[in-house]
Amino acid sequence: MPSRSKKRIVIDVRESGTSTGRYVDKFIEHLHSLSPDLEIMMLAKSHRLTYLRTIAPEFQVIETPFEYFTFGEQLGFKDQIKNLKPDLVHFTMVQQPIFYRGTVVTTMHDLTRIRFNNPAMNPLVFAIKHAIYTQVNKRVAKKSQAIITPSQFVKDDIVAYTNINPDKITVTHEAADRIADEPKPLQRLDGKEFIMYVGTPHVHKNLENLILAHSKILQTHPDLILALMGKQDENYKRIEHFAREHEVKNIVFTGFVSESELRWSYEHCRAYIFPSLSEGFGLPSLEAMIHGAPVVCSNSTCLPEINGSAARFFNPLDINDMADKITEVIDNEDTRRFLIERGYKQVTKYSWDKMAEQTLAIYHKLLQENDSA
Repeated sequence: MPSRSKKRIVIDVRESGTSTGRYVDKFIEHLHSLSPDLEIMMLAKSHRLTYLRTIAPEFQVIETPFEYFTFGEQLGFKDQIKNLKPDLVHFTMVQQPIFYRGTVVTTMHDLTRIRFNNPAMNPLVFAIKHAIYTQVNKRVAKKSQAIITPSQFVKDDIVAYTNINPDKITVTHEAADRIADEPKPLQRLDGKEFIMYVGTPHVHKNLENLILAHSKILQTHPDLILALMGKQDENYKRIEHFAREHEVKNIVFTGFVSESELRWSYEHCRAYIFPSLSEGFGLPSLEAMIHGAPVVCSNSTCLPEINGSAARFFNPLDINDMADKITEVIDNEDTRRFLIERGYKQVTKYSWDKMAEQTLAIYHKLLQENDSA
């Protein structure tokens, strides 16, 4: 059989279209723009085939039916990859066939799921998945020839947790994009003074403490609204129940918002609040900055690293500190202007193009090592 003229790279993009999949979609788009001298094959869910073919027409897109944390993933997905005869496989999430034997690059976004539970999930089911996920992280870290993380914090965290060689981990920062859609006001917030959070309501997002801090702020700012934006699910219902139970007023649960509404919200809020206890990169804070929102942010995990001097930081476990820092920013116009200007500068430090170039360099390095072995 004649040898292929180009090396074949298979990329697992099953996460495309999700919140974490933002990294996947941007990576594919910008990798394609580099016109790599490689044969790129993407394994994707059926509903993302058309989108991926649109952003990367020179890459091949192959449908895969296999879900995360299933026997199908461990057996069928492994066989599907093996049959493609790749020279290298890039798994853009930790979840993967752990017994696949080949050259592997894995993107490990963080260890948050190991350290926090999910109250919306059946406790027994969660315990089983948690135990499996923990072992998968350790095995994947050891078996992958190269690992990609979105921050230095995550790199250091993985090294400490798995005891692997830090030399095989490369930090490739993500980036923020300005929303192209024209801004459209959210009726419930139009004309009101509000602070905002957008994202999931998982335990590590620390929304309960944000709600309690908002309660304290209302003592001096009785008309201020806290807007919590994100698709309604069981976890958001839990947060709504918490707010009612503690009788905290002036909270608007917007549910899903369009890109136009999100842009308007960033542009009109008094501050964007990021109270999280754990992040791998913390993209929402940069997205807020690029639209001119001053950011008041947790000082946990990677967030000081990524946001630098462009945010006002608080202890996410100290409700009084959180309330004081938010109040400082919404009351002081000089502070707001300072943070807005610093935010615009901070986002220029990050680039999807650079991230794609760094990842492509990892591919080439491993392929060259394989050729010389």
